[in-house]
Amino acid sequence: MLTDLVLILLAYLLGSLSFGLLIARLYGGADLRRSGSGNIGATNVVRTLGKTAGLLTLLGDGAKGLVAVLLAQTWGQASMLPAVAACVAVLGHMFPL
Repeated sequence: MLTDLVLILLAYLLGSLSFGLLIARLYGGADLRRSGSGNIGATNVVRTLGKTAGLLTLLGDGAKGLVAVLLAQTWGQASMLPAVAACVAVLGHMFPL
């Protein structure tokens, strides 16, 4: 039970990671919130930094949900935990810390 709660919290924290901001920092420090549409998503990364940076952002955002689900499948005890982890990762993406 405690393991499941820790995995849910970890899924939220993984979802909170902003790959758009991380990639922008790696590509020279452009502040995406002040460039293009002001969004930190992959589309604005493409507009601001190019296709490669946008693709890396898209893959990173998808991977954080995949990692949350794989962790829940591997170490979770509840059968619904992978689905819960996926939903919580999405919530972390939409409402980051």
